[in-house]
Amino acid sequence: MKILIMCEGPNELKIINLLLDNGKLKFTRDDLLDMRPFHARQLTSPQLKPALDAYHGEIAIYRIGDKMTDSLKIPKELLLSIKSQAKFCTKPELEMLLIIAENKVSEFEKVKAKKKPKDFCKQNVVYNRKKYDNSTAFYEEYFQDRIDLLTSAITEYHRTHGKHKSDEGYLFDLLK
Repeated sequence: MKILIMCEGPNELKIINLLLDNGKLKFTRDDLLDMRPFHARQLTSPQLKPALDAYHGEIAIYRIGDKMTDSLKIPKELLLSIKSQAKFCTKPELEMLLIIAENKVSEFEKVKAKKKPKDFCKQNVVYNRKKYDNSTAFYEEYFQDRIDLLTSAITEYHRTHGKHKSDEGYLFDLLK
């Protein structure tokens, strides 16, 4: 069985790739469909078609994102191949990992009623003299050489915000 990782956005995809490349997840690229995660919300995504057409075994789907409200539509030709589905939420936003990594949680708590994590980060997170700009490049530069900071931020977020719907997990659940 192969795992199909579907990331809601490019930043989630970057985080998963960083964790994969550093051996921090419970699985490796060898376990993945086409040996990589995908930026896709639905199985009908054009980028998934070649990988799905080439593989004829069983598939477990891991969907990663902050908004997991849309249901996964499974085309009838894939019904027999899909053996399981799991959702891993990055609620409320990936920016919470930056806020935790920057030790700015108490500062954010004071303004969270008025500011989203993304807006807080744009005003308060700077790395290598670059302000946070919601770009994939920022996440890569920030965490690439500090993978333990990423895993500790994920672990801390889970410790403090670990309550979730019973059908959803967190990035923490994918860590080794």
